[in-house]
Amino acid sequence: MRVSSIPPVAVFLAAILVAACGGKDTAAPPAAGVSVSSIDVGRSLTADKAIGDVTDSFRPSDTIYASIKTEGAGPATLRANWTYGEGKKVDDSSQTISPTGPARTEFHVSKPDGWPAGRYHLDVTLNGNSAGTKQFDVK
Repeated sequence: MRVSSIPPVAVFLAAILVAACGGKDTAAPPAAGVSVSSIDVGRSLTADKAIGDVTDSFRPSDTIYASIKTEGAGPATLRANWTYGEGKKVDDSSQTISPTGPARTEFHVSKPDGWPAGRYHLDVTLNGNSAGTKQFDVK
């Protein structure tokens, strides 16, 4: 019986290839992360937290809703900073989210004694970075 010998260099290269591949698929995993795809404001919400009546004009007695649509997956922090006129603070709140795909997050503000007429701003940040701004008016 004859035994064939494999050159030591070939054995070494085969061992490196098997270790590098690990016998598994070597494709990179998809990048995780959340991004803001839209910001809407209006007077009401639908069951899925979308705005029922998108508008940029409100009455003093309205509750003002914001619906932030995100794409992607993973933990993230959304912050809604509402201001009036030249930066007068109305409200500033945040929510930690963990979507697994497209999702909506709702924020809202109300003022029982009525909003003063004027221009308002909603600044949205995602993980501390600007994600968009909406301007609207109370008339």
